[in-house]
Amino acid sequence: MASYTKSEARDWARENLRGVINTISPTFTNDFATVNEAAIRHDVRKQLEFGFNGSLLVSEVSITLPEYETFCEIAADEAAGRQLFVHHSSWSDLEHAKRALKVAEATGAELVLLSYPASFYPESEQDIYDYTKAICDATDLAVMIFPMYLWGFSPRIHPSDIPTSVIRRLIDDCPNIVAIKAEGGYPSTMGLIECHRLFGDEVVISCPIEADMIPLSQLMPIQVSATSDHEYYGPMIPRIFALLQQGEFQQATELYWKIHPARKVKQALGPQLHGGNFINRQAWKFEGWLQGYNGGPLRAPTQRIHEPQMNALRKGLIDSGFEPSLDPYREFFVGRNPA
Repeated sequence: MASYTKSEARDWARENLRGVINTISPTFTNDFATVNEAAIRHDVRKQLEFGFNGSLLVSEVSITLPEYETFCEIAADEAAGRQLFVHHSSWSDLEHAKRALKVAEATGAELVLLSYPASFYPESEQDIYDYTKAICDATDLAVMIFPMYLWGFSPRIHPSDIPTSVIRRLIDDCPNIVAIKAEGGYPSTMGLIECHRLFGDEVVISCPIEADMIPLSQLMPIQVSATSDHEYYGPMIPRIFALLQQGEFQQATELYWKIHPARKVKQALGPQLHGGNFINRQAWKFEGWLQGYNGGPLRAPTQRIHEPQMNALRKGLIDSGFEPSLDPYREFFVGRNPA
């Protein structure tokens, strides 16, 4: 159960929604029959080792709701209260999403990342409002809304993906909206700045893109970077975030430039890996595997990652001074804890 009531959610978020929150995707057994408990526990331990404050437990893979519940239970048990877990509200339709919220409540999630189904085709701002409010009304958990180009709302609805007029109504009408994952109009930072200016005194504004978070934190308060594939850089983003919170801007800037070769590679590969307006979770698992996470199989259908892309991601880390795994790539597809 959450540690706050619905009416307390915003106060809870202002106090507790802090630091760097990345992602963990489930790993399956090698016969794809079920989730791999040892692999999930391995990844949670790596989270703690690297200093992450929490993780999005990814549902945007080929997984059933009972399997997702098991995944969440294992992660919560291993973390033992030392991680803030974010429920990934990414399901086939509204009714599936509502059922999944009950799983989130029962397995210890304290925040919901609200996504929109691939079949959701809003034709008005009201349609976006209605779906979003329905999710918020269906749970007492804190909710982070997510303006983003992936949903396809731009330019049909608004170039910022979810216009601030809709966000204003939602904040007024949904007391458990506590944060905005502000990627509207990506790659522009205007959506982030606009949300900070209009809503920053009411809800937490998350800057999930580390390339934006590091410079902008030197100009404006950013208390959380949630959620993204920060695991690609091992423990580096939590380390930089801590420096920024301490006002050690020069040290943070030096580390920004240190990891820039890896950042450039990741940015350059983005259109290849994440085509179809869908995050390539296989690629994100590989990024983590390079830094010691489990890796391992995802169930079909899944997007793929090929050797030239793997070579580039590994070399980017080497050029940034990291020591990524040099294990044969075949080991990634098996995982460090095969079952």
